[in-house]
Amino acid sequence: MKRILLIGTAALALGSTLVVAQDAPESLLPPGFDDPAPTPTPTRAPPPPPAQTQAPGPSISSPTVRPPAPSTSVPVIQPIPAAPEGGAPPPSATVRGLPSVAELEQLNPDELDELLGLKPKFDMPAAARRSMERVGILDSAEGGLPAGALVNQPGSLVRAALNGIKGPMVSRWGHIMLRRALASRLTAPSTMDPAEFAALRAKALNAMSEYSATRALVQDVDTGNWNDGLTDAALEAYLATSDIVGACPVVQIKGGEREDPQWTMLQSICYAYLGQGSRSQANLNRAFRNKIAPEIDVLLAQRYAGAAGRGRRAINLEWEGVEELNPWRFALATAVGADIPNGLLTEASAYYQKSAALNPALPLSQRAAGVDLAVEQGVFSSSAAVDFYSEVLARGGTSAEIATTANRLRQAYVGVEPAARMAAMRELWGVETTDYARQVLTAYAAARMPPSEAFTEDAPDLIASMLTAGLDADALTWAPFAPQGGEGWALLVLAQPSRNNPVSSAQFDSFYSADESEEYRKSQMFLAGLAGLDRIEPSDALEFADTLSIKLNTQSRWSDLISQAANANNAPLVAFLAGVGMQGDSWDKMTPRHLYFIVAALNQVGLSAEARMIAAEAVARA
Repeated sequence: MKRILLIGTAALALGSTLVVAQDAPESLLPPGFDDPAPTPTPTRAPPPPPAQTQAPGPSISSPTVRPPAPSTSVPVIQPIPAAPEGGAPPPSATVRGLPSVAELEQLNPDELDELLGLKPKFDMPAAARRSMERVGILDSAEGGLPAGALVNQPGSLVRAALNGIKGPMVSRWGHIMLRRALASRLTAPSTMDPAEFAALRAKALNAMSEYSATRALVQDVDTGNWNDGLTDAALEAYLATSDIVGACPVVQIKGGEREDPQWTMLQSICYAYLGQGSRSQANLNRAFRNKIAPEIDVLLAQRYAGAAGRGRRAINLEWEGVEELNPWRFALATAVGADIPNGLLTEASAYYQKSAALNPALPLSQRAAGVDLAVEQGVFSSSAAVDFYSEVLARGGTSAEIATTANRLRQAYVGVEPAARMAAMRELWGVETTDYARQVLTAYAAARMPPSEAFTEDAPDLIASMLTAGLDADALTWAPFAPQGGEGWALLVLAQPSRNNPVSSAQFDSFYSADESEEYRKSQMFLAGLAGLDRIEPSDALEFADTLSIKLNTQSRWSDLISQAANANNAPLVAFLAGVGMQGDSWDKMTPRHLYFIVAALNQVGLSAEARMIAAEAVARA
């Protein structure tokens, strides 16, 4: 069946021209320059032989008898050059371009290394340096998106799309889809510098709190090729993961190119881990005296640097007067095992909760809140969250609330009777409102439940829980116990891989009539998902759109671009633009119109699994 075309033809007439994806990118060099011949190395011509005076004597045909060479060497004495007029130059004079001795004494070691050409420009030997042609951590053979899809696309459009990703996604499955696209091993557009392309992707991953993925992405580029944007994104990721020394290669290579306080302290820390403890200590002492940063920041740097040296100097951290956390304080305090005052932690933003969730060195009780948030947003998988609560059971030492959650989760998975497992899942999900993060936790426990009429009332929640982990085949086994017109039925209609018959007007009307959500939000999202997946007739879609007071075909600059990208069959660009349209902190920020264009575009470029899961999630969470 052809896909419903609810957008007008005007969406295709845009200034930015998208190019249909090619099997392989064309060469960017003129013909004959693909494999340039190596330039021959010039060699010095041998000096002409000294002129010889031929004395009269025998003819050419007669051999000339030469006297034998002396057996002893004769010393050659060079004449002493005469002094120029005016006498010899004074000792303080310098050779043109070189500093005087007095100026050399004022240079710090970094400046001296740079003057003498000792500053490293690469952290990899020449034979081990990597090409910038493709950058990423997920190859197409491993599930990544097509590597050359963006080569012939407008660099300005790719840049705008990546710059437009500034925060978390409302959709967990949208987050997972976008992370896959950003981490794929891709070739930059032909009009964009590869380092800039990598930096923009790293920045977008940081905005989504995917700091581990950012760290892996930037490490796929040799440090000598980093630009300022890539350096900034890398430093943010290293701090968020408390991997302070991970920044040392770029700090060593770029050296004095930056002079901000954080960079200066990082230099001193890296000196300590390079075995230059005295130099590190002297620099940090100078930083403390000069007050280049708040006292607590320098003290944390001294504590961290001291862990690498042989010194036994005690550094007392004084938190009195510190009114807020920042990434530097949180990262270094976490790395050295220092206790952060509870007052600072309780008022900290979600950034610190998610950073704590990523850090296995922190106490489990401190990580728990961040784990639930990371699970809900898609940073943590269901399996990773189950592993965390398994560790809670094994180690203990947490609050009663966290221990209760861990015990209920254990019962949900290994309870002897299905009724006992179901009861544990209900307790985890909540009574009045369903906790979506806990539905992610129980995804595989729900898949272990045998389909039964006894749990018909729980079918919608069980199906929604399974779909958080993409377990559509397991969810479909509950179809006999998901009555038509109910929420469970609607989720299965959207999640099934293929559907032969569209949803009829009567079927949709039965769902709409039973919808008790505010302003029929679930019906709005259900209709948008059906239209995007081509699972409802166009005339029925328009009729119900009017009934629900929504407009699925309203066009905008964004909708025109994502539709063009879909028509060009460009999956990475569709994914980037979908990420721009899914930003927000709750599903209240998502409109049915945005959902329709996102689902339709993803489905058209072959990302149908993600399109189906996003549509089902929209109904479950609306």
